[in-house]
Amino acid sequence: MSKILVTGGAGYIGSHVVQYLRRCGREVVVLDDLSGGFRDAVPAGCLVEGNIGDRAALDQVFAEHGIAAVMNFASFIEVGASVKDPSAYYRNNIGNTLELLDAMARHGVGHLIFSSTAAIFGNPEYTPIDEAHPKAPINPYGRTKWLIEQLLPDYEQAYGLKSVCLRYFNAAGADPDGQLGERHQPETHLVPLVLQAASGRREAISIFGTDYPTPDGTCIRDYIHVEDLAQAHLRALEHLESGADSAAFNLGNGNGFSIREVIEAARAVTGRDFKVVESERRPGDPPVLVADSALARSTLGWTPEFADLETIIAHAWAWEQAKGVKW
Repeated sequence: MSKILVTGGAGYIGSHVVQYLRRCGREVVVLDDLSGGFRDAVPAGCLVEGNIGDRAALDQVFAEHGIAAVMNFASFIEVGASVKDPSAYYRNNIGNTLELLDAMARHGVGHLIFSSTAAIFGNPEYTPIDEAHPKAPINPYGRTKWLIEQLLPDYEQAYGLKSVCLRYFNAAGADPDGQLGERHQPETHLVPLVLQAASGRREAISIFGTDYPTPDGTCIRDYIHVEDLAQAHLRALEHLESGADSAAFNLGNGNGFSIREVIEAARAVTGRDFKVVESERRPGDPPVLVADSALARSTLGWTPEFADLETIIAHAWAWEQAKGVKW
C-alpha cells in the first residue's frame, strides 16, 4: 500500500492521526519542522524533518517515499496570535500550503485531506452550524483556512487534485492509552490549561470575557475528542480512495459547553479546585460555535466514540498526570 504523507504530524492532532493510521495498517511518512511539534510524538523511522515551504525538501519526500495521499496539519493555529501578526499566518498557512499543493501537482499525488476549522464561519448566524452556513471569518487564522478551501477547486480542475476539507470545532482530549496528548508551547487551549491549573502547574485559569450573549456570559464551544478526529481523517481518505468527489465536512459533537461548564466538569473529573481569574475578551472570539456534523456521519460513516465532555477531560487528565510534570 502506498504511503500517506502527514505534514505537521509531530503536532497535537497530527500525531494522533499518525498513530491511528498506523494502527489501521497504513504506512505513514511525517514531514515536520518541529517548530510546534515534538520528535518523541512520532514513531521511530517515520519522521522527515523539514518545512512544507521548502520545495527541495518536498520534492525529495515525494520522490523517495511513493506518496499517494497527503494529510496537511502544518499550520499556525492561534486566533489571538493571528490578529497580532497576520503576516506570519498568511505566509505560513497560505504561502507554504501553496508550495505543498504545487509539489503534489508536480508528483501526481491526487488526494488531500486538509485540516480546516470552524473559524471560517465567523460569528454564527444560526446554530448548530452546517456546511451551508455563510463563511465570514473574523480573524486572520480563519481567513487563511477559508482561502485555502476556496482555491482547492482550482487545483482540482487544473491538476486533478481531489480534497476533503475537515472543519474542526474544538479538538480536545488525549490518546485513551496515554501514549500521546496535548502539549503546545505555549499552551492556548482551554482543556489543557484548566487541567494544568488542577495539577498545580499553572497558578490559575483565565476566562477571557464574561459578557458574551450566552446563558452564563462565557463563550460556548463544541469539544471533539482528538481520537474521533483521527477516525474522521481515515474515513475522509477512504472517501476519496473510493472515487468519491471532493467535499467539506464539519466535525463536532453537536453539543456546546461554556467555559464555566468546562471548568466545573474539570473540577468534577479531577476532584480538585483551582483559582479562576476573569479577564477581558480576546479579539476574534465568536460567542458560540457548535457543529452540525450530520453530513460527515451520513457520508463518511463517521461516528464519534468519545462524545461526552467528562470522557474527553478524563483522558486529557490522565495525560496531564502522567506526562505534564516532565515537560
